Amino acid sequence: MGNCCSVQCSFENFLLRGWDFIVGHANYVCKLKQTLPTLSAALQELRALRNDVQREVDVADQRLLKPFERVQLWLSTADTMITEAENLVSHGPQQMNNLCLGGCISENCLSSYKFGKRVAEMLQEISDHKSKGAFEKVAEDQPAASVVVRPLEQPVALESTIQKVWSCIEDKDVGIIGLYGLGGVGKTTLLTQINNKFGTTGNDFKVVIWALVSKDYDVGKIQDRIGENIGFLESWKNKSVDQKAVDIYGILSNKRFVVLLDDLWERVDLNQVGIPKPSQENGSKLIFTTRYLEVCGEMGVRKKIKVECLEPEKAWELFQDKVGDETLNSHPDIPNLAKQVAERCGGLPLSLITIGRAMACKTTLGEWKYAIEMLKRCALPKMENEVFPLLKFSYDNLPDVTMKCCLLYCCLHPEDYCIPKKRLVEYWFCEGLLNQFDRISDAQMQGDYIVNSLLSACLLERDGEYSVKMHDVIRDMALWITRELEVTENNFFVKAGAQLCEEPDVKTWERVKRMSVMKNNIKVLKETPKCPNLRTLFLGQNELKVISNGFFQFIPHLTVLDLSRNFGLRVLPKGISELISLECLDLSATFIEELPIELKSLTKLKMLDLSYMHNLRKIPRQLISNFVKLQIFRIGRLGNGDYGVDNVLSWGMEKLIEELKGLHHLNILSITIKSMISLERFLSFNLFRCCTQALELRDFSVLKVFNVLCLENLEHLETLEFLDCESMKEIKMEKLHPWVFSSTNHTSRFHTLSTVRIFECNKLRDMTWLILAPNLSYIGIFGCKKMEEILSERKLDEVTGVTEISYPKPFLKLETLHLFRLPKLKSIYWNALPFPRLKHIHIFGCRGLKKLPLNSDSAKGNLLTIEGSKHWWARVEWENEATQYAFLPSFKPLASFKPA
Repeated sequence: MGNCCSVQCSFENFLLRGWDFIVGHANYVCKLKQTLPTLSAALQELRALRNDVQREVDVADQRLLKPFERVQLWLSTADTMITEAENLVSHGPQQMNNLCLGGCISENCLSSYKFGKRVAEMLQEISDHKSKGAFEKVAEDQPAASVVVRPLEQPVALESTIQKVWSCIEDKDVGIIGLYGLGGVGKTTLLTQINNKFGTTGNDFKVVIWALVSKDYDVGKIQDRIGENIGFLESWKNKSVDQKAVDIYGILSNKRFVVLLDDLWERVDLNQVGIPKPSQENGSKLIFTTRYLEVCGEMGVRKKIKVECLEPEKAWELFQDKVGDETLNSHPDIPNLAKQVAERCGGLPLSLITIGRAMACKTTLGEWKYAIEMLKRCALPKMENEVFPLLKFSYDNLPDVTMKCCLLYCCLHPEDYCIPKKRLVEYWFCEGLLNQFDRISDAQMQGDYIVNSLLSACLLERDGEYSVKMHDVIRDMALWITRELEVTENNFFVKAGAQLCEEPDVKTWERVKRMSVMKNNIKVLKETPKCPNLRTLFLGQNELKVISNGFFQFIPHLTVLDLSRNFGLRVLPKGISELISLECLDLSATFIEELPIELKSLTKLKMLDLSYMHNLRKIPRQLISNFVKLQIFRIGRLGNGDYGVDNVLSWGMEKLIEELKGLHHLNILSITIKSMISLERFLSFNLFRCCTQALELRDFSVLKVFNVLCLENLEHLETLEFLDCESMKEIKMEKLHPWVFSSTNHTSRFHTLSTVRIFECNKLRDMTWLILAPNLSYIGIFGCKKMEEILSERKLDEVTGVTEISYPKPFLKLETLHLFRLPKLKSIYWNALPFPRLKHIHIFGCRGLKKLPLNSDSAKGNLLTIEGSKHWWARVEWENEATQYAFLPSFKPLASFKPA
């Protein structure tokens, strides 16, 4: 019995399982009408999702981003599923045709079962796979170029400049920063330190890129360097420039980036490279280095920062580090010699490092003394082989031969010499270097352009508004270049500032074209040199007393002769008449008493300077009028005395005026006039109205009132001086022709006037007329015993009457104010003035001046210096404590004073 029951139960279970199996199989078949359309819809959704993901992957590929492997696997699986699902859907109609009895039975049960089962399974697989396809992102972000720390030697004392740059980086308004300066000054070192600072200082930049540009740059190579920083594959470099630009732009436009470009020589087109322009919106930065200020302008920088040479203390520290203590301590005298060597490097890091390394093993005094001598001669091998060639790139990059010649011309001046820009350009003009123009007034534009270009290239340095300097190492490079060019006719002989006491051996300079022995101690020129090629001769600032009659006999092509500031020179040799090619003769600040009539033969003269010739007593008649090509003539600050009859200096300069009026090429005139009659005659000639740049009114012994408006038609007047006008009580402003209407802005009647000096006019009480000169940069008033006010409030009604509008704010461009021995002076101006450009105030012997026209907002940011006696300074009354504290650091005790 027991066995029978067991067999029966097993059979029932078998039947139940069989029934379930049959029903399940039948279910796959019966539901085909529902599952097939559902599969078709799921297939469309999977296909759409697959396409969306693939599109994102394609975009990532275009941006050179690497898709995640799980995404690639998902797409591959989706493709397989789509293919199989499409196959199932395509066979669906045939399977549906096999169904009967309402779709529950198939003519081919096994086939329909398998098909229905696979459709159901595919539906589930597609559902599962779609759920896995919701990717937040399909590719890994390009790794934020973590900063590649660049190798760096010991920092070169650039901390303050680094701080300036970093402040600009933090300033959201500054997108493009230009670092410019002399070759070898440390610009690349500075940029390297900035690069490395990004790796150690917290910031929000995602990409920091370094690329070397260099001279004659290639856009593709810059792109390749950027691509390496970003992480592009090597094969990417095979793309075209345009394709690379699109790729670079695609990555950088979505990131906050920093691009550091080293050594730009010209404008780089950011669009062509693919660099988005930094802006407030994207917060990105572009920082570059260049030798040219002009490149900063072309790149559209928001902040220009000049990288300066090192201060002496920092330069010495760097030099010591490169030489090493062992060498410096090897002899007690070596440190002093080493300081001399370091000084010769002019604070230029490249020179300090190069020479310091070269001297690191020099332990004898002889070696150090030899190095000093070779540096003086610009002949030290290390400089010639490593420093000068690098600097010469800037010279070679100058756009034309003219600019190169003009630069080399500057090395005729001594080291650290302040070169007046105007005088430099005039010498260039007389030399024929400025060949675009025939008139000096026009050539001045070309000269100014060249000076500014050399400043932009950091081959010259500014020294105030009116002068330039040549850095010592640049000058040494220029002299080195002139030696390199000795095979041509451009020979130079330069011993300027060399402490010579005798003229150099004539054999050493017989073949040269340009020669300078200025600023020495030469007293006598006794030789008779034969110099067929000599065109320029600088003999100024010596102690010359005698020039032999034959000295100029065999220099037929001399064009520029500078004898200025030889205070012992009283006589010119008659042999100067041999200089028939001379175009420029500078005799300023010599003690020559008479111009020899033999100068008549110098018919090619274009420039004659007789300024500050205090001993000059005679210029023969018909001499000046003989210089028919004269364009520049200066005469002034002559001494007093009896000038005699046959002399153009007599009769208040009327005879000189008469001769000058026939010089139709005259362009620039500085002149002294000694009577009102002479002045009126002078002003009656149109030639003088157009060419007068400086006017000295002297010894007006009778005139009590001077109407300054008689000078208003001098169109280019820059300097006006009144000297020893003992009777002059007032300088008034009175219209000469009140009935004549003028449409000009009368507030600018003296708009070209920049310098005014008043000497020993003992009855003048004020200088209120100065308010008519809006562009004054210098005012000097000396020894005027009754001067009470500079500008008088009560007299300003006169100004309103002249200008027909209220008076303008005075002294907006004033840089220097000298007040010397004005015992009754009480006021400069009655209210505080802004003085936006004021740099120097010198006050001496003005015991009644107790208030300055200053408040705490005056001269802001100007580094103003106020010089005066301690006693006077202690008695100054201030508007308030804030003003007093603001100007306390500006004071400098004045021991002595020399009028300008």
